[in-house]
Amino acid sequence: MTDETSQPPLGWRYVGNQVKLWRTDAGFTREELGKEVGYGYATIESIELGRRRPSERLLQIADQMCGARGKLFAGKDYLRPEPVPARAQDYMRYEAEAVAISSYQPLHVPGLLQTEETMRVMFSARRPLVDDETVEERVSARLARQALLSKQTTAFSFVIQESVLRLRIGEPDAHKRQLLHLLKAGERRNVTIQVMTTAAGWHPGLGGSLVLLETPEHERLAYLESQGLNALYTMPERVSALSQVHTVVTQQALRPEESAEFIGKVVEGL
Repeated sequence: MTDETSQPPLGWRYVGNQVKLWRTDAGFTREELGKEVGYGYATIESIELGRRRPSERLLQIADQMCGARGKLFAGKDYLRPEPVPARAQDYMRYEAEAVAISSYQPLHVPGLLQTEETMRVMFSARRPLVDDETVEERVSARLARQALLSKQTTAFSFVIQESVLRLRIGEPDAHKRQLLHLLKAGERRNVTIQVMTTAAGWHPGLGGSLVLLETPEHERLAYLESQGLNALYTMPERVSALSQVHTVVTQQALRPEESAEFIGKVVEGL
């Protein structure tokens, strides 16, 4: 289990260290570099220690001062936001190759079924806040992931809690478009969508989101995520326990046809 906010991005640390090495070798102090850029000593120190993102302007000025001939300025390419948070990248690799993906979501629409409008609202509201560029990078990455639904040899199963369908994310019209998008996705022959109604009462899946993956080698993995923390399990006994939870969830949820009818009624009530 990892926490992506435990340390600054590797790119910040690498480029900051390069600034420090070139500045030191050229014989300049942090004060001198800061004066040229318009930063104080503490800001330059923070950049060189990787705690703060270097601006392109700083890299350009440092490059000229230190005679790096473009080598420092080229570091800007290492500062671009990651389209997918580091903590989710292992999962994404398995997801891309899976022959079966089964998901239960009690809190939000699964990422593979979200509209672009829903994604943008969710990414913009997350904490800690990120800049607009990072939001757009993550929206683009999630949209690209949705191409997986076109793999007709991969079976997708989604169980969504009723409260998710009624939770408005963004403008009312955007909420309606999201629900209609679910109905459209459910028409694919390799996609099954079920609704877990409130009337079903308590069930073991309410502990949090759960995704089960089956690899081309027919190995099974389980992925859990909550409040920025995640875990990817490969241990057979743990995966088996979580598979049992998912089995109960699918048994208690409405059948696909009933679920489509239920979602349609929610749309009509908007």
